[in-house]
Amino acid sequence: MTVIHLQFTDIALAALLALVNAAISLLLQLRVHRQMLWAAMRMAVQLLLVGWVLRLVFQTQSPLATALVALVMVTAAAREVAARPSWRLSNGGNFGIAAATVAISSAATVVLALLTAIRPNPWHAPRYAIPLLGIVLGSVLNAASLGLDTFFDGIALHRPGVEAQLALGLPMKTALQELVRTSIRRGTVPIINQMSAAGIITLPGIMTGQLLAGMDPIDAAKYQIVLLLLLTGAGGLACVGAVLMAARMISDDRQRLRIDRLSPAKPARSVPAGKG
Repeated sequence: MTVIHLQFTDIALAALLALVNAAISLLLQLRVHRQMLWAAMRMAVQLLLVGWVLRLVFQTQSPLATALVALVMVTAAAREVAARPSWRLSNGGNFGIAAATVAISSAATVVLALLTAIRPNPWHAPRYAIPLLGIVLGSVLNAASLGLDTFFDGIALHRPGVEAQLALGLPMKTALQELVRTSIRRGTVPIINQMSAAGIITLPGIMTGQLLAGMDPIDAAKYQIVLLLLLTGAGGLACVGAVLMAARMISDDRQRLRIDRLSPAKPARSVPAGKG
């Protein structure tokens, strides 16, 4: 494969597109030019820093360094999953759910792929393990956060209905069953859409990158198929695990709905006297 190396001048030319969009924002008074330019600069700096770190890790081939990078990535993803829902469980419940589901689903999927489909030597080679983990974490993050957000919103909205079912003697599992199903369904729909659109409507990012790097299109397609199936498995596991753990934490052994454990992420702003 022949790799076409990009220079910083090439990056600067691509950055002109962001400047054009910022100029359009100024012209139309959209007031997003500062955010756009800041996001572009932050993205470039972050990716270059990650590139330098990964270069060092790839050169050292150290299992300890690979594990450390993986731990940082999983922790950051768990924090993002915990922060995205508009509701919070008491005592750090969101982060506990996120940490468990993100770590288990991503680790199981990545290790399975490294030991079976990809089989690098050694199996924990950072050049394969770290990029694969990064791809899987993106799917896990979206699925788990969507599932949690939908479930907590459903609890807040349908609390009277759930408590009415409990008052009639139905078990908690039955009272929450429809909310659990809806939450898991919403969390997995983006993954299904991604698979459905792959190939005909869009060329996924991994396949595009491999084609640009010079890989044979058939081999690139095979890699993409395996990766999308891995993303589906990891995302599904994370969503199901997150929603089921949330359902367990929002109830107790006496079959009571513990709505007191749930609070808004941002307290509602009070309306000043004389307004509203």
